[in-house]
Amino acid sequence: METQSGPDHNSSLFPIIFAVIGIVWYVVLWSIGLLGCRTGRKRYRIRPRSPLATAPPDSVPGVSILRPLKGLDANLYENLESTFTQEYPNFEIILSVADEQDQALPVARDLIFKYPRVTARIIIGEEVVGVNPKVNNLIRSYREATHDILWVIDSGISVAPGTLARSVDLLESSTHARPPKKRVALVHHVPFVSAPEGFLGSRIEEAFLNTNHAKMYLAINTVSIESCVVGKSNLYRRSDLERVNGSLKPRAHTESDDDQDCPRGLAAFGKFLAEDNMIASALWHELDLRHDLSCDVAHNAIGKMSLSDYVWRRVRWIRVRKHMVLAATIMEPFTENIVASSIAAASLRYLFGVPIWLFLVAHHAAWLWVDLDVYESLAGHPLPADRRWSFITAWCLRELLALPIWFLAMLSNEVIWRGKKYEVLRAGEVKGASGDGNRRGFFTQWRQQDSHYQPLPNNHSDT
Repeated sequence: METQSGPDHNSSLFPIIFAVIGIVWYVVLWSIGLLGCRTGRKRYRIRPRSPLATAPPDSVPGVSILRPLKGLDANLYENLESTFTQEYPNFEIILSVADEQDQALPVARDLIFKYPRVTARIIIGEEVVGVNPKVNNLIRSYREATHDILWVIDSGISVAPGTLARSVDLLESSTHARPPKKRVALVHHVPFVSAPEGFLGSRIEEAFLNTNHAKMYLAINTVSIESCVVGKSNLYRRSDLERVNGSLKPRAHTESDDDQDCPRGLAAFGKFLAEDNMIASALWHELDLRHDLSCDVAHNAIGKMSLSDYVWRRVRWIRVRKHMVLAATIMEPFTENIVASSIAAASLRYLFGVPIWLFLVAHHAAWLWVDLDVYESLAGHPLPADRRWSFITAWCLRELLALPIWFLAMLSNEVIWRGKKYEVLRAGEVKGASGDGNRRGFFTQWRQQDSHYQPLPNNHSDT
C-alpha cells in the first residue's frame, strides 16, 4: 500500500534548502573577503612615485586643500604638517575654524610661519547652511578656494608626501583613457587607524577599521557596482559638485522648474550628517560618474576613546546608514564573522556531519589570518610582535560586540555627534533633537566634549 507523504517530504526539504543557502552565503562572504585581501596586496604594497611630483607648476592642475579644524585632535600638528609637505608643485592650503578662540588656531599659525613658501591661509568664522557643523565650517573655504580641484581632508588625518600627486593622477587619468570610460569624479583614501594612547575603545576601533572594515571597503570599491566612500580624505572637482543637489536622481530628472530653487554644491549637503557619503553618491548617481581609490591611506590617530565611546560611535553610523541603505543595513549582521560562521557550521553539520567545533576553529583562524594580511598591506609591515596579542584581543572584542551594537542601533533614530543630539530622517537627513547631548545608560555615562559650532557675527580671514 502506498502512503501519502507529500507534505512530510516537502517539509524535510526545507532544512536542506536552508543549509545550502547558508553554505552559498558563506562562500560569497569569503569571496568578498579574499577580493578585499587581494586588492590590499595589489594596490597598497607598492606605491610608486607620481611623475606629477616633479613636474613644472604650470603643467599640473592646481589643487586647493581644505582642512576644517575644531579643537586639538590627536597629533594635530603632524596631521596638518603632512599637507604642507606634499610633493606637488601647485597647491594651496585653506585652514578653517568656526570660532576665533579655537585651540587649533595657534597650531595652524605656527605651521604657516614654518612653511612660508607654501600658499596657505586661515579662514575664521562659519556660514550656517544646514545642521552639519563640518559643512558650515567648510562652506567659506569651498567658495573662496582658488582651484577647481578640492582636497577635503579631516583634521584628524595625516598623509604621505606623495598622496596628492598620486591622487591627481587618478582624477585626471580617466579623461585621457582609450577607449573612453566613465570619468573619475572623486578619489578617496581608505582609513588606517593608530591608537597611541591605548584606550580600550581606541584599540577596538583600530582593530575594526584596519581589518574587517578595510577588507570590505576595498572589495566593494573593487567591484564598483555602487558608491561606497568614507569622507576622511577625498578629492573632487568643485565644478562637478556645483551640478548636484543630493537628490540622487539623474541630472536630467532634476532640471525641472520645480528644482531650480534647490541648492547645489556643498551647501546642498548641509542637511546630511554623512555629507561625505552623500556627496560621493550624488556624483555617482546624478552625474553618472565614478570613484577611485588611491594607493595611499588616510592615517588617523585616535585619542582617548573609551569602550562606551566606541559603542555609541558605531551605533551612530548604523542609525544613519539604515536611513540611507536600509536593505544593506538589515543584511549587515549576516556579513559578520560570528553570525556567518555559525550559519555555515550548522549547515555543514546538517549536510555532511562536519563537527561544529572543528569547523569554527578552522574558520576563525583563517578569518583572522586574512584580516591580519589586510592590516599588513595597509600598514606596509606586519603587525608588530609586541602588539600582537593586545590587537587580537581587541579584534575578538569587536567581533563579539558587532551583533549587540547592531540591535542597539536599530532601536532608535537619535544620534549624538559633536555634543549635539540629532534625529535621523529619510535618506540620511538630520534635524536637531531635544536633549543635552549626553548619553546615559549601560556602558556607563557617555559624554562628548562640548563642540557646538556657533556662527560669528564678524567673519574674517587670517592671511
